[in-house]
Amino acid sequence: MSKPIVAIVGRPNVGKSTLFNALAGENISIVKDTPGVTRDRIYAEVNWLNHNFTLIDTGGIEPDSNDVILSQMRDQAQIAIDTANVIIFIVDVRQGLVDSDAKVADMLRRSGKPVILAVNKVDNFNKYMVDVYEFYNLGIGEPVPISAASRLGIGDLLDEVTRHFDQTDEEEEENEIPHIAIVGKPNVGKSSIVNKLLGESRVIVSDIAGTTRDAIDTAVMWNDREYIFIDTAGLRRKSKIKEELERYSIIRTVSAVERADIVVVVIDAVEGITEQDAKIAGIAHERGKGIIIAVNKWDAIEKDDKTIYKYTNKVREFLAYMPYAEIIFISAETGQRLPKLFETIDMVLENQTLRVQTGVLNEIMAEAVALQQPPSDKGKRLKLFYITQVSVKPPTFVIFVNDKQLMHFSYTRYLENRIRDAFGFRGTSLKFITRERKDKE
Repeated sequence: MSKPIVAIVGRPNVGKSTLFNALAGENISIVKDTPGVTRDRIYAEVNWLNHNFTLIDTGGIEPDSNDVILSQMRDQAQIAIDTANVIIFIVDVRQGLVDSDAKVADMLRRSGKPVILAVNKVDNFNKYMVDVYEFYNLGIGEPVPISAASRLGIGDLLDEVTRHFDQTDEEEEENEIPHIAIVGKPNVGKSSIVNKLLGESRVIVSDIAGTTRDAIDTAVMWNDREYIFIDTAGLRRKSKIKEELERYSIIRTVSAVERADIVVVVIDAVEGITEQDAKIAGIAHERGKGIIIAVNKWDAIEKDDKTIYKYTNKVREFLAYMPYAEIIFISAETGQRLPKLFETIDMVLENQTLRVQTGVLNEIMAEAVALQQPPSDKGKRLKLFYITQVSVKPPTFVIFVNDKQLMHFSYTRYLENRIRDAFGFRGTSLKFITRERKDKE
């Protein structure tokens, strides 16, 4: 089940970033009293009463502004609207109801999505409640008074937001068909890959309306197995986005990655790997997805016998935090190695759901401890009692130790490498949880 996505939208300088930081629990957005400071949308994972969701902070919307940055923000907020399951529309009680709020409200009403109206900067409920009632005139439901800066009314707001999750989640039924997200910067050939796969497969099953957003998911048959491809370029028709603005791709990526089992990160072979590619791959890595790096336009590269070796090393160097990712070299133009893409997807899916018996894991751990002594601090040495696998997608292991503080990440990495040596787990991250247990237990 993918996490719901909640977008915060509203005019510049009404307190969106302050609210975002209050909900995310850390200062992620730049907060400044200058309209237009939050240029980029930033996202965070939030948990409220056992509801997990992804929160998006958008740039402010100025509906009729000709200013370039403000019009970009409008596009950006439109993507958030297209992508979100629930929208928090934030207004400012001190400024009162202004014409722009009504225009934004119209934009949101047309979206057909659940909208929660948050009236911000209500530091004193007795003093400001009369002003709050004015916002009923927007016609998008009951206003929720909050003060993001003072953390007042946040619980009521989150209760309202999460009330809509069950409806949106239930629409998305669990099924066994693997979901593959094709992500990457604009113009690296994401859509060309999907189109080529459709042409090659000779069986176009159907176009399924995207379940959590307005893009189209495409079902493809390959060797009698069905796959759903999520093309992150799918939103372009709706929002008429200027594709060259690369930061727009981030929110689409978050939304697609949430719903995917495997993420194919497409890189332009001619341009080479960039910081933006690393950022996009990082989104999939953080969420524990299976990852394939597809270097597209490989036919356009002049090659000798060392080209693939050199290119692979460059990609590995850039993505040093995810050495497990599979790398393949393809061409959407010619169809070169596209069958290999399906073989790699199947292999990564298998590794994502691989379960290792507890007895075998503990043998590997005992051998690893014998070869390299666990770390110690101030005369106290780390003891590892037991390891067991608790879940898949990604494969997750719990290690019981005498003192969590002594379990340095480098030793966890060492154990991970020993487990990978034995079982491969190619293409998928592994997750480790350390639990404390006393010797007596």
